[in-house]
Amino acid sequence: MRRPAIFFGHGSPMNALGGSCADAWRAVGAAIGKPKAVVMVSAHWETNGLGVTAQARPETIHDFGGFPDELHAMQYPAPGSPELAARVSELTGARPTTQWGLDHGTWSVLTHVWPGADVPVVQLSLNRQLDAQGHFDLGRKLSVLRDEDVVIAGSGDFVHNLRTWKRTGGDAYPWASSFNEAVKSALMRGDDAALIDWVGLAEDAQLSVPTDEHYLPLLYVAAQRLPGDDVSFFNDVIEGGSISMTGVWIGQA
Repeated sequence: MRRPAIFFGHGSPMNALGGSCADAWRAVGAAIGKPKAVVMVSAHWETNGLGVTAQARPETIHDFGGFPDELHAMQYPAPGSPELAARVSELTGARPTTQWGLDHGTWSVLTHVWPGADVPVVQLSLNRQLDAQGHFDLGRKLSVLRDEDVVIAGSGDFVHNLRTWKRTGGDAYPWASSFNEAVKSALMRGDDAALIDWVGLAEDAQLSVPTDEHYLPLLYVAAQRLPGDDVSFFNDVIEGGSISMTGVWIGQA
């Protein structure tokens, strides 16, 4: 069975404690069931060169500050998979490492998707030596894993501008809504070139993507689309005016 590819708009680490988006993440997990494993590309692991986590028991990394003790105390004890890490290394040339674990881009989402922490998780880093095309091409190399009972996932945000984020909430900025819709449209029509050249997707695109680490995981998921794959969206909201929570499901629902 070919597994889907999923992009999660993860937003604040506080979503690990619940909230409206968590319900949709739980529904995603229920729809997928229990795959052999997941390969996750998170916005929060950037490296020079390509790395893949290879330990049997990855650490839960609390890579943030200023949040409640309850959040800092959370653990997500999902197993790793040295065997899958070796397979990812074979496909991509990634260097297996035990110097990273599961950062909040991964565990704050997966704690709802698979709350039993019973699906092995391997993280693939964002190699900062690659351009957007290079990230997309690398994602293509992972697509064979979908036929090996592995979910390919990315965690970031279409729109991620913390400087303009409104702590008290409120409507999305027009430029944020415009870019979010442009990304969705490109995904629906399978316009990979537009997604890769994201600066041209909408006016003021760089307000939505002032730095690209939260956008790039989307390219790994978009690269998974194969003939016949459906595209659908979940959690399609923008929080605080400038943080998109929109998720993407690629594959048969």
